[in-house]
Amino acid sequence: MMKIELKSAKCRIEMDNYVRGSVLKGTVKAGVTEMRTFLAFETDAPADRIALLVRNAKQGCYAEQLIVEPVPLKSFVEVNGRALKLDGITAE
Repeated sequence: MMKIELKSAKCRIEMDNYVRGSVLKGTVKAGVTEMRTFLAFETDAPADRIALLVRNAKQGCYAEQLIVEPVPLKSFVEVNGRALKLDGITAE
């Protein structure tokens, strides 16, 4: 699309995550306090073209956009073909 020649591109993702509570007691809670992306390019392209590439990639990434602008999550559970309603988990 943008026709930018890259000699190499690397991406590393880091996150600070935690798990609290107990699975056996039904109190488990997992979460993430921060995520970081590290991008590295080898290219002869000008920096402004790489900046536009990165901006387009980040704005066009569904996973990143879910973090930046969360949306409602609706869950549906079936057991043996029948809906299982779970308070606080499944949709109405």
